[in-house]
Order: sequence, then C-alpha cells, then structure tokens
Amino acid sequence: MAAEASPSPLSFFFIILVTVFALTPIAHSIPFIVLHGLGDKCTNRGITHFTELLGNWSGSQGYCIEIGDGTWDSWIMPLMEQTAIVCEKVKEMTELIEGYSIIGLSQGNVIARGVIEFCDGGPPVKNFVSLGGPHAGTASVPLCGSSFICILVDNLIKSGIYSNYVQEHLAPSGYLKIPTDITNYMEGCRFLPKLNNEITNKNSTYKERFSSLQNLVLIMFEHDTILIPKETSWFGYYPDGSFSPILPANKTELYIKDWIGLKAMDEAGKVKFFSVPGNHLAISRTDMKTYILPYLEDQASNRTMIMDSSSRRGSMSSSSSIRNFFMELVGLTKYRPLQLTVD
Repeated sequence: MAAEASPSPLSFFFIILVTVFALTPIAHSIPFIVLHGLGDKCTNRGITHFTELLGNWSGSQGYCIEIGDGTWDSWIMPLMEQTAIVCEKVKEMTELIEGYSIIGLSQGNVIARGVIEFCDGGPPVKNFVSLGGPHAGTASVPLCGSSFICILVDNLIKSGIYSNYVQEHLAPSGYLKIPTDITNYMEGCRFLPKLNNEITNKNSTYKERFSSLQNLVLIMFEHDTILIPKETSWFGYYPDGSFSPILPANKTELYIKDWIGLKAMDEAGKVKFFSVPGNHLAISRTDMKTYILPYLEDQASNRTMIMDSSSRRGSMSSSSSIRNFFMELVGLTKYRPLQLTVD
C-alpha cells in the first residue's frame, strides 16, 4: 500500500493563514445617523454634503434624521419631544437594527444623548461623535438679528428662561444653564438636569445606557463663539454660583460623582477629547477624516488613535461677526450652517 503523502509546507502555511484570519476580529463600518443643530435642516447644502462625504469615505450608509420641518421646529419644539421623535424613527429603521453610530451637530448632540439615555427599545448605539455639543449647558443664547424668529426668541428670553412657557416654546432653554441661577435651573429647566442626571433621584438606567457606548468622541472648536463656554463641548463648565473659573470636565461634580458614567468611560479609554481650529461647526475634510471617520466602525478590533487634546494646530482668521455667523447658523442668510473647508 502506498505511503500517505506528507502535507507540504505550503499546506501548513495555508492552514495557519486561514486560522489567523478566522481568529482576528475585523472592524466593519456600520450605519450612522446625523442630527443637525439649531435652525438647520437635513436638506441644507452643508448637512447633505457632510453626510455624503462621511458615507462615501466610510462605505456605510448615513442618514440625516429630520424632526418636523427642521429649521422652525428645532427652535420651538421642546427637546424631550424632539428626542421622542428621533427615538421612534430609529426604531422603525430596519437598517439600524444591529446597531449604529450617531453624529451630533451642536444642539443635535443633546438630542442624540437623549436618544441614547431615554429611548426604550431602540437599536444599540455603538459610537457617538459630538461636534460642538452643549453637554454641560450653555450660559447664553446668542441673539441673531431682527428677523421675526429672532424677535420671538428675544422676547421669550426676556420673559424668563426657566418659566413653563419658555421651556415649552424655546428648545435651547432646555440646556441653558446660568451658573448664578442654579436654583431656578434645577427647578425649571426640563431637559439638561435629567440628561446629565443632576436630578435628586439619580436614574441608573441613563448611566448604564450612556456607558454602553464603545466610543464617545468629543470635538471642541477652539474659536467657538456660540457655546458659552466652548469647553462645554468636553463637559467642562463653570462652577455653581460663578462665571469663573471654567472647570475642566474631570473637576466637575458630574464627572467626579460619575452621574452618567463619564468618569468610568474615560478611565476605560472610551472617551476621546479632540480640539480643532475654527468657529462653531467649522471643520475641514482633513479633520473629518482624522477625528470622525475612524469611529464610524463597530469596534470589534482594538483600533486606537493617538490624541493630544492640548494641541493647537493652527488658527482660522475671523470672517464674520458673531451676529452674522449665528444668522448663517440658523439659516437666516444664504445657508452655510456647517462650514466645510476643502483642502
């Protein structure tokens, strides 16, 4: 009887190669949604271009989720109602059933966090990328000119930002946090105290859901004149009772007492603090590729990115006044609510 042929070295190499590939976790792109900011809408040029670029680069499908008519409802619809609408929409999207990422722009970030923390029965959120989000609040609602909507906003602010009427009719009032008026903030503000688990009876579910993220990417704009202070993009804020100093995130009570799991996530390496040059939502393609694109993946592999959150990589010259920039932001001039710098 003929002797059995011994496996060739090439066969052994093939077996080892197949085994290695079988055991190596592979990161793959997953769908993502975009939640736009105040006064914007999904059909605006900046938002569609932003979503398309990231979709093309990542190879995954991106969806801008609209709330009502976009521009108007982003101003007047209470944030809890806006959150509920997005919650129902993502639950209806079969494309997201295995999980998805969220990219939040400005006000869209607090709605995104509301979906993560409050949405019962929704698909799992894998990664959350935040651009210029008022996570710890903002100490000012910028005035935007003389148009009808700006006059309405001005009158609402003057009538008492924490009154029931304003909370029901002005969305930004839900995350306006005046550090010298904390008592009224805690009693009257209807969204941010709940979102940040500042409430007396802490909700462990909010913390558990937020902590389940694979990555939390916080992008701050170095010359942001819309968020007061800009460090709120990193969960930094003023101490209660004073407008100074600006506390870094890890010196705030929210972080130290870990109300939403931010400290635990940070210690586990799941929080990325990035800063980019430019005003509010002014981001270049290079920075999109560097700080957003890597996190449009299901992190099955241990992909890491080196970060220097104290770096200052250039500056952007001032182009328009705060008033004109804000008018652009809310679509009251030729819209460019999201400024993309083409390299």
